[in-house]
Amino acid sequence: MDNTKFLIINPDDNVMIALVELKAGEVVNGVTLLNDVIKGHKIALKDIEPNEDIVKYGFPIGHATTKILKGSHVHTHNVSTNLNDVLDYTYEPQFESYEVKPKNRDVYVYKRKNGEIGIRNELWIVPTVGCIVGQTRQLADLFMREVNPGPEFDGIHVFGHQFGCSQMGDDHENTKETLQNISKHPNAGAVLVLGLGCENNQVKEFRESYGSYDPERVKFLVMQEVEDELEVGLDALKELYEAMKNDKRTKADVSELRIGLKCGGSDGLSGITANPLLGKLSDYITHYGGTTVLTEVPEMFGAEKILMRRAKNQEVFEKTVHLINDFKDYYKSNNQVIYDNPSPGNKNGGITTLEDKSLGCTQKAGLSVVCDVLGQTDRLKTKGLNLISAPGNDLVSVTTLGMSGCQLVLFSTGRGTPFGGFIPTIKVSTNTEIYKKKPNWIDFNAGSLTEGVDMEALLESFIDFIVEVVNGKKTRNEINNFREIGIFKTGVIL
Repeated sequence: MDNTKFLIINPDDNVMIALVELKAGEVVNGVTLLNDVIKGHKIALKDIEPNEDIVKYGFPIGHATTKILKGSHVHTHNVSTNLNDVLDYTYEPQFESYEVKPKNRDVYVYKRKNGEIGIRNELWIVPTVGCIVGQTRQLADLFMREVNPGPEFDGIHVFGHQFGCSQMGDDHENTKETLQNISKHPNAGAVLVLGLGCENNQVKEFRESYGSYDPERVKFLVMQEVEDELEVGLDALKELYEAMKNDKRTKADVSELRIGLKCGGSDGLSGITANPLLGKLSDYITHYGGTTVLTEVPEMFGAEKILMRRAKNQEVFEKTVHLINDFKDYYKSNNQVIYDNPSPGNKNGGITTLEDKSLGCTQKAGLSVVCDVLGQTDRLKTKGLNLISAPGNDLVSVTTLGMSGCQLVLFSTGRGTPFGGFIPTIKVSTNTEIYKKKPNWIDFNAGSLTEGVDMEALLESFIDFIVEVVNGKKTRNEINNFREIGIFKTGVIL
């Protein structure tokens, strides 16, 4: 039997996954294919009756909309979701045992005065409003022309956005809190918060609700209050640089790491290769006292009970229920279909329903206990596996992970994306083809798992790679200088 051609994920499944392109008439696992099937797509292992569940990962991912013959291609043309609305849940804890074989690793990090840990020593400019982004970039360019930074300096970066004015209520507060949290991130050795002066997101109020900070490391400037904003801004940046330029890396271990878990451009192999690898990594980090964070709440729909039964206690379970149902209510309040997912790219890659996508997506959480659940602008306070509220959108969800306190994000992808967040964003390919095709986008290949590479051996290599990044190795998004933020909004723009 050629196990390189197909995969049956769970003994209860009634479909298998094509690991290579297969042709009609070919016999695979004793099944004669009735259709051509491309890599990552599903094939019926038996005759499946109308309304019978399609089972993958050992769970239903939808139901047959017509009779599906053994050997047929199983996808959107003959399958529909089982999901529909807000649900009631009961706490039925079920904790799974697992073994962590890799040893703890030493890392070298920046220990900030407030006790937080950074993996970069960067100088950031955070604009409070979108209309001054051009000026902030001009200021950053001026700094680089005037200053010759030393070896412990990892660059000056500007995080542009379109908000900060013409917003009200929750959107206004969310923009302010998002930018405050970004500016507090320990990957920044120093930060200049730059305002215009007439925007809604006033620097005065921003500063008053900011909390405690080191004035040598965080400075505020309102451009309309000075005659030459470039001259005054450059002086502020030089002072900030003087405060951070002698920061040195010191020894720590993985217990100090906070790692975000994200996927984008998923395909039929996401839940088989890259996401399980991220899950193994998550279990490794939390086992040694570190922190991992899972988000993309709409991509938990259909798999949420798996996370709920791993909630540490009743309180965390209730938080998880609210996380799921509040996001469903958000969809409904905007008159949108809760289960209008997956995307066209996901479907082309072999993902059929939201359950299919979610069961693959939640593989990134491994088997660890869920220790806490956070709101969208909350910052991490509990070590272990956390859940945080954010949509599936790449820019918004990675920004959310970063502003919660994650020092880096692991981003699995089957279709490929050049995107990077404001923190190092490690792109992990689900298949070898995209890894070879887009070496300027992808950092690490998990596709080798379908080519005979052992998961434990790949995990060791993956941990070694992450340690290198923590210690200063640049990710592809950093090399390309692709650093974006996205701010969540729900209301009107004035």
